[in-house]
Amino acid sequence: MTDPFVHVESVEKRWNGQLGVEDISLSIPRGSFVALLGPSGCGKSTTLRLLAGLEVPDSGRIIIGGRDVTASPAAERGLSMVFQSYALFPHLDVAENVLFGLKVRRVPRAEQREKLAQALEMTGLTGLEKRKPGQISGGQRQRVALARAIVAGHPLCLMDEPLSNLDAKLRHSVRRDIKKLQRDLGMTVIYVTHDQTEAMSMADMVVLMKDGRIEQFGRPVDLYETPASIFVAEFVGSPPMALVESGVMPAELERSDKQVVYGIRPEHLDLAEPGAGLLQAVITHCEYMGSETFLSFEVPGTSGLTVRLPGEVRRSVGEAAGLTFDRANLHVFDKNTGYRLPR
Repeated sequence: MTDPFVHVESVEKRWNGQLGVEDISLSIPRGSFVALLGPSGCGKSTTLRLLAGLEVPDSGRIIIGGRDVTASPAAERGLSMVFQSYALFPHLDVAENVLFGLKVRRVPRAEQREKLAQALEMTGLTGLEKRKPGQISGGQRQRVALARAIVAGHPLCLMDEPLSNLDAKLRHSVRRDIKKLQRDLGMTVIYVTHDQTEAMSMADMVVLMKDGRIEQFGRPVDLYETPASIFVAEFVGSPPMALVESGVMPAELERSDKQVVYGIRPEHLDLAEPGAGLLQAVITHCEYMGSETFLSFEVPGTSGLTVRLPGEVRRSVGEAAGLTFDRANLHVFDKNTGYRLPR
Protein backbone atom coordinates (compact mmCIF):
# COMPACT_ATOMS: atom_id res chain seq x y z
CA MET A 1 0.00 0.00 0.00
CA THR A 2 1.33 3.45 -0.96
CA ASP A 3 1.77 6.13 1.68
CA PRO A 4 -1.33 8.31 2.19
CA PHE A 5 -1.24 11.83 0.75
CA VAL A 6 -2.77 13.30 3.92
CA HIS A 7 -2.01 11.58 7.22
CA VAL A 8 -3.41 12.75 10.54
CA GLU A 9 -1.99 10.99 13.57
CA SER A 10 -3.63 11.20 17.02
CA VAL A 11 -4.36 14.91 16.75
CA GLU A 12 -5.97 16.72 19.69
CA LYS A 13 -7.03 20.32 20.22
CA ARG A 14 -8.56 22.03 23.26
CA TRP A 15 -9.37 25.62 24.18
CA ASN A 16 -9.11 26.51 27.87
CA GLY A 17 -9.59 22.85 28.67
CA GLN A 18 -12.68 22.54 26.46
CA LEU A 19 -12.62 19.73 23.92
CA GLY A 20 -12.24 20.67 20.26
CA VAL A 21 -11.14 17.35 18.78
CA GLU A 22 -9.62 14.30 20.41
CA ASP A 23 -7.56 11.42 19.02
CA ILE A 24 -8.23 12.22 15.34
CA SER A 25 -6.41 9.80 13.03
CA LEU A 26 -6.97 9.67 9.26
CA SER A 27 -5.17 8.37 6.20
CA ILE A 28 -6.38 9.93 2.94
CA PRO A 29 -5.15 8.71 -0.48
CA ARG A 30 -4.11 11.18 -3.17
CA GLY A 31 -6.95 12.14 -5.52
CA SER A 32 -9.76 11.13 -3.16
CA PHE A 33 -12.81 13.12 -2.08
CA VAL A 34 -13.35 12.92 1.68
CA ALA A 35 -16.30 14.48 3.51
CA LEU A 36 -16.13 15.51 7.17
CA LEU A 37 -19.73 15.08 8.25
CA GLY A 38 -21.56 15.67 11.51
CA PRO A 39 -23.84 17.96 13.51
CA SER A 40 -22.87 21.45 14.69
CA GLY A 41 -20.12 21.37 17.31
CA CYS A 42 -18.87 17.89 16.44
CA GLY A 43 -15.34 19.06 15.52
CA LYS A 44 -15.40 18.86 11.72
CA SER A 45 -14.54 22.54 11.11
CA THR A 46 -11.85 22.40 13.81
CA THR A 47 -10.33 19.40 12.02
CA LEU A 48 -10.32 21.32 8.74
CA ARG A 49 -8.71 24.37 10.38
CA LEU A 50 -5.99 22.13 11.84
CA LEU A 51 -5.32 20.69 8.37
CA ALA A 52 -5.25 24.19 6.90
CA GLY A 53 -2.77 25.50 9.45
CA LEU A 54 -5.24 28.01 10.86
CA GLU A 55 -4.97 26.20 14.22
CA VAL A 56 -2.05 24.32 15.76
CA PRO A 57 -2.78 20.97 17.46
CA ASP A 58 -1.92 20.45 21.14
CA SER A 59 -0.60 17.00 20.26
CA GLY A 60 -0.32 14.64 17.30
CA ARG A 61 1.06 15.09 13.78
CA ILE A 62 -0.23 16.26 10.40
CA ILE A 63 1.61 15.06 7.29
CA ILE A 64 0.74 16.31 3.79
CA GLY A 65 2.52 14.91 0.74
CA GLY A 66 5.08 13.14 2.91
CA ARG A 67 6.03 16.36 4.75
CA ASP A 68 5.34 17.01 8.43
CA VAL A 69 3.41 20.31 8.46
CA THR A 70 2.16 20.16 12.04
CA ALA A 71 3.78 23.47 12.95
CA SER A 72 3.88 24.98 9.44
CA PRO A 73 1.80 28.09 8.63
CA ALA A 74 -1.04 27.84 6.12
CA ALA A 75 0.97 29.47 3.32
CA GLU A 76 3.56 26.68 3.45
CA ARG A 77 1.18 23.73 3.29
CA GLY A 78 0.56 23.73 -0.47
CA LEU A 79 -3.22 23.79 -0.31
CA SER A 80 -6.17 25.97 -1.33
CA MET A 81 -9.42 26.67 0.51
CA VAL A 82 -13.01 27.34 -0.57
CA PHE A 83 -15.15 28.98 2.09
CA GLN A 84 -18.87 29.19 2.80
CA SER A 85 -18.69 32.98 2.50
CA TYR A 86 -16.95 32.89 -0.96
CA ALA A 87 -14.28 35.33 0.40
CA LEU A 88 -14.31 37.45 -2.78
CA PHE A 89 -13.11 41.03 -3.02
CA PRO A 90 -16.21 43.09 -3.90
CA HIS A 91 -14.19 45.83 -5.66
CA LEU A 92 -12.39 43.36 -7.96
CA ASP A 93 -13.98 41.78 -11.02
CA VAL A 94 -14.24 38.02 -11.60
CA ALA A 95 -10.89 37.74 -13.40
CA GLU A 96 -9.07 39.79 -10.75
CA ASN A 97 -10.56 37.70 -7.94
CA VAL A 98 -9.54 34.46 -9.64
CA LEU A 99 -6.00 35.67 -10.33
CA PHE A 100 -5.40 37.43 -7.02
CA GLY A 101 -3.18 34.71 -5.55
CA LEU A 102 -1.14 34.34 -8.74
CA LYS A 103 -0.50 38.08 -8.85
CA VAL A 104 0.67 38.07 -5.23
CA ARG A 105 3.09 35.25 -6.14
CA ARG A 106 4.21 37.23 -9.22
CA VAL A 107 3.36 34.45 -11.67
CA PRO A 108 4.18 35.55 -15.27
CA ARG A 109 1.26 37.25 -17.04
CA ALA A 110 1.16 34.76 -19.91
CA GLU A 111 0.78 31.91 -17.44
CA GLN A 112 -1.90 33.87 -15.57
CA ARG A 113 -3.93 34.35 -18.79
CA GLU A 114 -3.64 30.68 -19.67
CA LYS A 115 -4.72 29.48 -16.23
CA LEU A 116 -7.55 32.02 -16.08
CA ALA A 117 -9.00 30.89 -19.42
CA GLN A 118 -8.82 27.24 -18.37
CA ALA A 119 -10.41 27.85 -14.95
CA LEU A 120 -13.23 30.02 -16.33
CA GLU A 121 -14.05 27.44 -18.98
CA MET A 122 -14.09 24.59 -16.43
CA THR A 123 -16.39 26.54 -14.10
CA GLY A 124 -18.71 27.93 -16.79
CA LEU A 125 -17.71 31.55 -16.12
CA THR A 126 -16.37 32.46 -19.55
CA GLY A 127 -17.78 35.85 -20.54
CA LEU A 128 -18.21 37.06 -16.96
CA GLU A 129 -14.59 38.15 -16.48
CA LYS A 130 -15.35 41.86 -16.06
CA ARG A 131 -18.33 41.56 -13.72
CA LYS A 132 -18.04 42.36 -10.02
CA PRO A 133 -19.24 39.83 -7.39
CA GLY A 134 -22.34 41.97 -6.75
CA GLN A 135 -23.35 41.59 -10.40
CA ILE A 136 -23.45 37.79 -10.48
CA SER A 137 -25.56 35.14 -8.71
CA GLY A 138 -24.66 33.21 -5.57
CA GLY A 139 -23.93 30.08 -7.61
CA GLN A 140 -21.63 32.05 -9.91
CA ARG A 141 -19.83 33.60 -6.94
CA GLN A 142 -19.17 30.13 -5.59
CA ARG A 143 -17.83 29.13 -8.99
CA VAL A 144 -15.44 32.10 -8.84
CA ALA A 145 -14.13 30.74 -5.54
CA LEU A 146 -13.70 27.32 -7.19
CA ALA A 147 -11.89 28.89 -10.15
CA ARG A 148 -9.52 30.63 -7.75
CA ALA A 149 -8.72 27.25 -6.16
CA ILE A 150 -8.15 25.73 -9.61
CA VAL A 151 -5.63 28.35 -10.76
CA ALA A 152 -3.69 27.94 -7.51
CA GLY A 153 -2.73 24.51 -8.82
CA HIS A 154 -2.42 22.94 -5.37
CA PRO A 155 -3.05 19.17 -5.15
CA LEU A 156 -5.08 19.57 -1.92
CA CYS A 157 -8.25 21.64 -1.61
CA LEU A 158 -10.13 22.16 1.67
CA MET A 159 -13.79 23.16 1.43
CA ASP A 160 -15.74 24.50 4.40
CA GLU A 161 -19.52 24.18 3.84
CA PRO A 162 -19.20 25.86 0.41
CA LEU A 163 -22.84 25.33 -0.61
CA SER A 164 -24.62 26.47 2.56
CA ASN A 165 -25.63 29.84 1.09
CA LEU A 166 -27.21 28.35 -2.06
CA ASP A 167 -30.81 27.24 -2.59
CA ALA A 168 -31.63 23.54 -2.95
CA LYS A 169 -31.71 23.45 -6.77
CA LEU A 170 -28.46 25.36 -7.09
CA ARG A 171 -26.77 23.18 -4.47
CA HIS A 172 -27.53 20.11 -6.58
CA SER A 173 -26.01 21.73 -9.67
CA VAL A 174 -22.87 23.05 -7.97
CA ARG A 175 -22.42 19.70 -6.19
CA ARG A 176 -22.03 18.02 -9.57
CA ASP A 177 -19.67 20.79 -10.73
CA ILE A 178 -17.39 20.32 -7.73
CA LYS A 179 -17.26 16.55 -8.11
CA LYS A 180 -16.50 16.79 -11.84
CA LEU A 181 -13.76 19.35 -11.25
CA GLN A 182 -12.22 17.19 -8.56
CA ARG A 183 -12.15 14.18 -10.91
CA ASP A 184 -10.88 16.16 -13.92
CA LEU A 185 -8.07 17.83 -11.95
CA GLY A 186 -7.16 14.82 -9.80
CA MET A 187 -7.30 16.99 -6.68
CA THR A 188 -7.56 15.64 -3.18
CA VAL A 189 -10.60 17.31 -1.61
CA ILE A 190 -11.52 17.41 2.08
CA TYR A 191 -15.03 18.79 2.37
CA VAL A 192 -16.82 19.86 5.56
CA THR A 193 -20.61 19.58 5.62
CA HIS A 194 -23.50 18.95 8.01
CA ASP A 195 -25.63 17.78 5.04
CA GLN A 196 -25.59 14.01 4.68
CA THR A 197 -26.88 14.24 1.09
CA GLU A 198 -23.79 16.21 0.09
CA ALA A 199 -21.48 13.79 1.86
CA MET A 200 -23.12 10.61 0.58
CA SER A 201 -23.46 11.77 -3.03
CA MET A 202 -20.04 13.39 -3.48
CA ALA A 203 -17.50 11.65 -1.28
CA ASP A 204 -15.42 8.53 -1.83
CA MET A 205 -15.01 8.31 1.94
CA VAL A 206 -17.01 9.88 4.78
CA VAL A 207 -15.69 10.81 8.23
CA LEU A 208 -18.68 11.03 10.56
CA MET A 209 -17.83 12.93 13.73
CA LYS A 210 -19.49 13.25 17.13
CA ASP A 211 -18.34 15.20 20.19
CA GLY A 212 -14.85 15.83 18.79
CA ARG A 213 -14.19 12.22 17.85
CA ILE A 214 -14.51 10.10 14.72
CA GLU A 215 -17.55 7.86 15.06
CA GLN A 216 -17.04 6.05 11.74
CA PHE A 217 -14.75 6.45 8.71
CA GLY A 218 -15.61 4.55 5.55
CA ARG A 219 -17.34 4.52 2.20
CA PRO A 220 -20.83 6.03 2.10
CA VAL A 221 -22.27 2.56 1.54
CA ASP A 222 -20.48 1.27 4.66
CA LEU A 223 -22.00 3.97 6.87
CA TYR A 224 -25.45 3.28 5.46
CA GLU A 225 -25.44 -0.52 5.36
CA THR A 226 -23.26 -1.30 8.39
CA PRO A 227 -23.44 1.68 10.78
CA ALA A 228 -20.91 1.36 13.58
CA SER A 229 -23.24 2.81 16.22
CA ILE A 230 -26.76 4.02 16.96
CA PHE A 231 -25.55 7.56 16.29
CA VAL A 232 -24.42 6.62 12.75
CA ALA A 233 -27.62 4.67 12.12
CA GLU A 234 -29.79 7.67 13.02
CA PHE A 235 -27.61 10.34 11.38
CA VAL A 236 -27.14 8.65 8.00
CA GLY A 237 -30.26 7.99 5.96
CA SER A 238 -33.43 9.95 5.29
CA PRO A 239 -35.76 8.96 6.83
CA PRO A 240 -33.38 7.63 9.50
CA MET A 241 -33.15 4.04 10.64
CA ALA A 242 -35.96 3.06 13.00
CA LEU A 243 -34.83 1.87 16.44
CA VAL A 244 -36.70 -0.79 18.41
CA GLU A 245 -36.13 -1.51 22.10
CA SER A 246 -35.67 -5.00 23.54
CA GLY A 247 -38.99 -6.60 24.46
CA VAL A 248 -40.87 -5.17 21.48
CA MET A 249 -39.63 -7.66 18.90
CA PRO A 250 -41.21 -11.13 18.61
CA ALA A 251 -39.63 -13.59 21.06
CA GLU A 252 -37.89 -15.57 18.31
CA LEU A 253 -35.91 -12.46 17.30
CA GLU A 254 -34.93 -11.29 20.78
CA ARG A 255 -31.40 -11.76 22.11
CA SER A 256 -31.02 -13.04 25.66
CA ASP A 257 -27.29 -12.44 26.16
CA LYS A 258 -27.43 -8.63 26.64
CA GLN A 259 -29.59 -5.52 26.44
CA VAL A 260 -29.81 -4.45 22.81
CA VAL A 261 -31.48 -1.99 20.47
CA TYR A 262 -32.61 -3.20 17.04
CA GLY A 263 -32.48 -1.11 13.88
CA ILE A 264 -34.29 -1.42 10.56
CA ARG A 265 -34.12 0.80 7.46
CA PRO A 266 -37.42 2.15 6.01
CA GLU A 267 -36.96 0.32 2.69
CA HIS A 268 -36.60 -3.00 4.52
CA LEU A 269 -40.01 -2.74 6.19
CA ASP A 270 -43.19 -3.89 4.46
CA LEU A 271 -46.91 -3.85 5.22
CA ALA A 272 -48.99 -6.79 6.36
CA GLU A 273 -52.62 -7.15 7.31
CA PRO A 274 -53.63 -6.00 10.82
CA GLY A 275 -52.84 -8.79 13.28
CA ALA A 276 -50.27 -10.34 10.92
CA GLY A 277 -46.56 -9.54 10.50
CA LEU A 278 -43.94 -9.11 13.21
CA LEU A 279 -45.09 -5.77 14.69
CA GLN A 280 -48.47 -4.09 15.06
CA ALA A 281 -48.77 -0.39 14.40
CA VAL A 282 -51.03 2.58 13.62
CA ILE A 283 -50.39 5.00 10.75
CA THR A 284 -49.62 8.52 11.98
CA HIS A 285 -48.54 10.22 8.75
CA CYS A 286 -48.61 9.64 4.98
CA GLU A 287 -46.12 11.43 2.71
CA TYR A 288 -46.41 10.96 -1.06
CA MET A 289 -43.14 11.88 -2.84
CA GLY A 290 -43.97 10.92 -6.45
CA SER A 291 -41.73 7.89 -6.98
CA GLU A 292 -42.34 6.65 -3.45
CA THR A 293 -44.55 7.00 -0.39
CA PHE A 294 -43.44 7.24 3.24
CA LEU A 295 -45.81 5.85 5.86
CA SER A 296 -45.01 6.72 9.48
CA PHE A 297 -46.19 4.49 12.31
CA GLU A 298 -46.48 4.78 16.04
CA VAL A 299 -45.20 1.67 17.78
CA PRO A 300 -44.62 1.66 21.57
CA GLY A 301 -40.99 1.02 22.46
CA THR A 302 -39.62 2.43 19.19
CA SER A 303 -38.35 5.74 17.88
CA GLY A 304 -41.25 5.64 15.44
CA LEU A 305 -41.20 3.51 12.29
CA THR A 306 -41.25 4.78 8.72
CA VAL A 307 -41.90 2.50 5.76
CA ARG A 308 -40.64 3.47 2.29
CA LEU A 309 -42.85 2.01 -0.43
CA PRO A 310 -42.62 2.50 -4.23
CA GLY A 311 -45.15 4.72 -6.02
CA GLU A 312 -48.42 5.88 -4.49
CA VAL A 313 -49.81 3.94 -1.52
CA ARG A 314 -53.36 4.82 -0.48
CA ARG A 315 -53.57 4.50 3.29
CA SER A 316 -55.26 6.64 5.96
CA VAL A 317 -53.95 8.17 9.17
CA GLY A 318 -55.25 6.15 12.13
CA GLU A 319 -55.42 2.93 10.13
CA ALA A 320 -54.00 -0.20 11.78
CA ALA A 321 -51.46 -2.37 9.96
CA GLY A 322 -48.96 -5.11 10.53
CA LEU A 323 -45.28 -4.60 9.74
CA THR A 324 -42.90 -7.26 8.55
CA PHE A 325 -39.25 -7.52 7.49
CA ASP A 326 -36.51 -9.99 6.67
CA ARG A 327 -34.47 -10.67 9.82
CA ALA A 328 -31.31 -10.55 7.63
CA ASN A 329 -31.88 -6.78 7.37
CA LEU A 330 -32.00 -6.26 11.13
CA HIS A 331 -29.17 -4.29 12.78
CA VAL A 332 -28.31 -4.92 16.43
CA PHE A 333 -26.66 -2.43 18.81
CA ASP A 334 -25.53 -2.72 22.41
CA LYS A 335 -27.94 -0.58 24.43
CA ASN A 336 -25.29 0.42 26.98
CA THR A 337 -22.42 1.35 24.64
CA GLY A 338 -24.47 2.28 21.56
CA TYR A 339 -22.13 0.32 19.31
CA ARG A 340 -22.91 -2.35 16.73
CA LEU A 341 -23.08 -6.03 17.63
CA PRO A 342 -22.78 -9.02 15.29
CA ARG A 343 -26.14 -10.47 14.33
